[in-house]
Amino acid sequence: MLLAMIHLAMADLPPFTPTPLEAIPAVHARVVAKFHTHTTRPLAYRLKQLRTLYWALKDAEPALLAACAQDLGKSAYETYLMELGWQLNDILFVCKNLQRWMKEERAPDTSLLNLAMRPRIRKDPLGAVLIIGAYNFPLMLSLGPLVGAIAAGCTAVLKPSESAPHAARVLQHVIEQALDPEGYAVVQGAVAETTALLARKWDKIFYTGGVAVGTIVARKAAETLTPVALELGGRNPAIVTRNADPRLAARRLLWAKLVNAGQVCVSQNYILVDAEILPRFLAELAIALAEFFPDGARHSASYARIINLRQWQRLVALLASTDGTILLGGETDEQTLFIAPTVIQLSSPLDPLLQQETFGPLLPILPVPDLPTAIATANTIHATPLAIYPFGTPAETSLILSSTRSGGASINDAFFHASIPTLPFGGVGDSGTGAYRGRASFDCFSHRRSVTTTPAWVERLLAVRYPPYTAAKLAQVKRTMDARPDFDRAGNVRGGWVWWFVGLGGRGKGAAGVRWVLVAVIAVVVRIMRARM
Repeated sequence: MLLAMIHLAMADLPPFTPTPLEAIPAVHARVVAKFHTHTTRPLAYRLKQLRTLYWALKDAEPALLAACAQDLGKSAYETYLMELGWQLNDILFVCKNLQRWMKEERAPDTSLLNLAMRPRIRKDPLGAVLIIGAYNFPLMLSLGPLVGAIAAGCTAVLKPSESAPHAARVLQHVIEQALDPEGYAVVQGAVAETTALLARKWDKIFYTGGVAVGTIVARKAAETLTPVALELGGRNPAIVTRNADPRLAARRLLWAKLVNAGQVCVSQNYILVDAEILPRFLAELAIALAEFFPDGARHSASYARIINLRQWQRLVALLASTDGTILLGGETDEQTLFIAPTVIQLSSPLDPLLQQETFGPLLPILPVPDLPTAIATANTIHATPLAIYPFGTPAETSLILSSTRSGGASINDAFFHASIPTLPFGGVGDSGTGAYRGRASFDCFSHRRSVTTTPAWVERLLAVRYPPYTAAKLAQVKRTMDARPDFDRAGNVRGGWVWWFVGLGGRGKGAAGVRWVLVAVIAVVVRIMRARM
């Protein structure tokens, strides 16, 4: 029997209320105790939590859309596309694949003796985890890690961002209604509450946000040797070569920068454009901006607002600090926390707009004479950004990828890689550590536990390992262990096709032996079948 959908409205919810500090130790103790009952480990339990969470989100859709509109001025379209719909599909993807992910994995190619020990990898839950969300995507950046924690069999406490209080209210209602209250909880609040949470011992901490707070989280976690996943930001470059399509580059990069009014950690922070193509690129930016907002961004329901006054003032001050020339936009309105899409042409890589992550609708453009200069400039500004966006020919984009580092990359587009559920999403270096999304979310909260089982019948073979150690035993060990290298003293591979043939397509002694045994068995079977014909 299907239950009727119940649509939740914002008016049905209590106001945003910080969790009392004295209640936090009990919340922590509850989810830790629940994990140690081991009842979160079975597949059935995990699927039950994910399925009820799915329907709770569907029921809360009106409230979730309204909450993001109140917090960020987001349109319902943008919230559904970038957050809610994406997350619902992620839950379905995880449910469909979870049983397969949970299965033990056989160890890679190994010796015949080791195969007797059945070497394998279990996927065990890490334990009780803390998830600290962010305000710019208050649904996805809270629910995404939570889905991974549930899928892995962990218990969890979620601390949504207090800067998006309306979304935080709905998330608390959804989680309290849908999930096992002994295993999952929401703590509301700001610095004091987060500090109290970090004072507890967790089995993993997942934080999404800025580098400054991420450093604090990592430092606090280090005190108890707690592993962390940090999803941070970065001064992400886009590089537009002279052979790029200026129209496609302009449209795609402008769209990416204006999603959520630029409050996207994975959007490009600046664009390096080959000087030869710059006039055409700027013309296409103006055309695209007029197309996206025919009545202007200020009057468009498709354009979000800055999250709060503090962030608005930071962006206005940053815009005032640049030595660049404003080509498009520049209008601001403190009353409505509006900042227009603003294109600024810079003359120096030392400009203030390139020294920090803008995290807003400011689009700095720096002309460069050639591709090598663009690559060198990007590596100087930030060597390990969260993402990079090369636009150009296959040879040019391949050179960019092989000469830079980044958490991810989208070639001839902007942050498309972050939307694929089968691709891990995460940073590198100071743009983050760890990854999640889809299978990677499960892996993020799982421990890959190596396991062997030694049968009694191999004891005779293992006798060589017991003292006393004799020369005869050493010779036996050497005969068993010593593999012959396929390279000479100069490091050159020897043997070529001969070694490939001897190994039947491989070079390892153990693997080659298994292959030859299979060949012999097949030959015997074929001979028997022919004899019977």
